[in-house]
Order: sequence, then structure tokens, then C-alpha cells
Amino acid sequence: MKQFIAFVVKETRHILRDKRTMLILFGMPVVMMLLFGFAITTDVRNVRTVVVTSEMSPRMQQAIDRLAQSEYFIITQTVKTPQEAELLIRSQKADISLIPSSSPIGEGSSSLQWQIMVDGSDPNMAQQWATYAQQTIAPAYAHLSPLTTHLLYNPQMKSAYNFVPAIMGMLLMLICAMMTSISIVREKEKGTMEVLLVSPVRPLMVIVAKAVPYLVLAFAILVTILLMARYVLGVPLAGSLFWILVVSTLYILLALSLGLLISSVAHTQLAALLLSAMVLLMPVVMLSGMLFPVESMPPVLQWLSAVVPPRYYIAAMRKLMIMGVGIGDVAKEVAVLAGMTAVLLTVALKKFNVRLE
Repeated sequence: MKQFIAFVVKETRHILRDKRTMLILFGMPVVMMLLFGFAITTDVRNVRTVVVTSEMSPRMQQAIDRLAQSEYFIITQTVKTPQEAELLIRSQKADISLIPSSSPIGEGSSSLQWQIMVDGSDPNMAQQWATYAQQTIAPAYAHLSPLTTHLLYNPQMKSAYNFVPAIMGMLLMLICAMMTSISIVREKEKGTMEVLLVSPVRPLMVIVAKAVPYLVLAFAILVTILLMARYVLGVPLAGSLFWILVVSTLYILLALSLGLLISSVAHTQLAALLLSAMVLLMPVVMLSGMLFPVESMPPVLQWLSAVVPPRYYIAAMRKLMIMGVGIGDVAKEVAVLAGMTAVLLTVALKKFNVRLE
């Protein structure tokens, strides 16, 4: 046991004195959280709005006032005709135009109608602008329709609620798998792995001792992300913190197992780095549901995404953190992660032992 602890201490000291490694381990989570929380965001803010005033009424004016007072829209101009509004959008001087009109529905009464003209060069943002505009002006006419909309879990529609679990899934996978694989391959590349294996410690213990520091560092990174999410980005932790940590622990073990598997097939640190980037980075970003909903992908990509571990972790974290569900509601995701961990760890250890014989 003393030899095992000595190996753990040795690897920990090696990591701590490598300033570049520490910068990657703790600088990357902080930078990405700040970028996705404040810079790279899909939140609707300061949408340049033009209002057509050819047909106005007190009720319409009330709706426009609500729009002007919201944090989402800025009424930059008012024009007389829809044609003028379209010209402003075409010249990139406005993003959206509201054209009010009324049609008779009976004697002495009329029904309000709105035409929303949006710059559709970015379809996703155009859809969000139109939705936000409808939700903003709808309360002014709530008495005309019994239909109301309630947004659950994220009433302010903050993109950070979506990005934080995704960042957790990406960073824990990249850092644990990449750093573990590079650490083991470095020992092989320098020829010191053989020296370690002839020590009194069994080969399995050598590998576990090299993984333990990264396991501890992964927990430190996880705590850093959760603290920043709660106190910097304002993302709630609605679910049980205990189960969030339990599921994250399982995911970290899966990432470490994948790093061990990569180290068993890579001969150099550069090869391990490139293999980690190709196997992990693109699938995590494109197929895990981090940026694009899996349900919106073509069937072939949906099948491919089924073997991407972050997909299940991100889905579980969104349910636990944002929705506040119990562990039973993420049983499917946990079962898949547990199965993947068992398979990857078994294959990695077998290939590693065969390689070293």
C-alpha cells in the first residue's frame, strides 16, 4: 500500500509542477464557462425593432409599450408602411418589424392581428425573435384568448441553463481521457514504464495510481464548474447534489477508462493527443446534443450519437440540475453510462496487459 501511495504522490507532484498542465486543467473550465455564459449565447437581447404605425389603437399602443419596456427589444424607428419596414430590414438597420392591423369579428368589435416580419438570414435566431415578440405582446391581449403559455424550468429562457451541463460533459471527457492517455504514453515514450512495471507494485496498481490524481482533479474541476454555474451564471441546482456527484463520478470513471484505452494503442504523446481530439472533440460537440438537439439530426447521425457517452451524461445533468428530478428519472442514462464504463475498462485493461507482456 505504501508503494501505491508513493506512486500516487509521485504522479501528483509531476502534475502540480507542470504549469502548462495546470493551466489547461483549471484555465479551460473557467474560460469556457465565461465564454458560453456571457459571450457565446443564444439569449435574445437588444433586437432592433421597427413598428409600422399605419393602423394604431390604444390596445396596440399598449402592446408596443410592453415591447419597448422589455429587455429583449429596442424600438429603433417607427414607419408608416410595411414596405418601409422591409427596406430597413434589407439594409440591415433593423432585425424585426411589427405590423399591427385589425379585422372585424362582429358588430362593434374587432380582432387584433399582428404580422411579424423577421430577418431570416439566421433561421434559429429569427425563430427566437418571433417567439419572444409574441410572448412579450401576448399579455396585452390575454383577455381576448384563454390560451396562455408557461415556461417550465427556464422561464427566462437563458442559454446558460442549456450550456452548463453540456460544458460539464465536454470538459470532463476531454480532460480526463486526454490527460490520462498522454500521461501513460509519456511514460512509454520515455522508456520509464518498463522501470515502473518491474517495481514491487503490480502493473494494474501502476495504472490506477496514475489515474487517481486525475480523478481528484476532475472532482476539483467539477466543483469549480458547479460553483461558477450557481454563483456567476445564476444556473440553479434544482436536483440533489448527492446524485449529481454520483452520476458525475461514474462519468469520470468512464472518461478515465477511455483514456486508458487510447493509451494502449497510441505510441507517442502526439498520437495520443490527436487520437483523443479526433475520437472525442468532434463527436462530443456535434453528436452529444451539446449544440444541436439529437432529435433534429438525420437518422444516421442519431444512431452514431447513441455510442457517444457525453450524450447520456448531458441529458442526465439537465434533468438533475435544471428539472430537479430524482435519480429514478435518469435510470436509463445511468445504466448506459455504467455499461459503457464496464466495457471500456475491461477492453482497456485487457489490451494494456497484452501490450506489456
